[in-house]
Amino acid sequence: QLQLVESGGGLVQPGGSLRLSCAASGFTLDYYSIGWFRQAPGKEREGVSCITNSGMSTNYAGSVKGRFTISRDIAKNTVYLQMNSLKTEDTAVYYCAATGPGLFRLCALGQSHYAYWGQGTQVTVSS
Repeated sequence: QLQLVESGGGLVQPGGSLRLSCAASGFTLDYYSIGWFRQAPGKEREGVSCITNSGMSTNYAGSVKGRFTISRDIAKNTVYLQMNSLKTEDTAVYYCAATGPGLFRLCALGQSHYAYWGQGTQVTVSS
């Protein structure tokens, strides 16, 4: 059974950092692209970042480019989202998601590209 479990959320002050983890089980990252999404209260879910099954290509939303970094550890079957210089507007529930199996040259930030979702982890940026 394909499963994604996020962790690493919490409360952090503006300017601080957090690293989110997305542990995958039931499948290997070699054939699935992974995306990070977030949903703030009263707002629609938005794509934050993604990484292709090869790990060779990544993509970032403009609002996080230069502050967030996506990476993966194949041995641990885990994808990470390193978040630096956090702002209050980064406060949201963060989700990771996986595409269906395939070989991808690029990854997209649209939700429709992703078939499997984790339960989410809360990130709160506040002083």
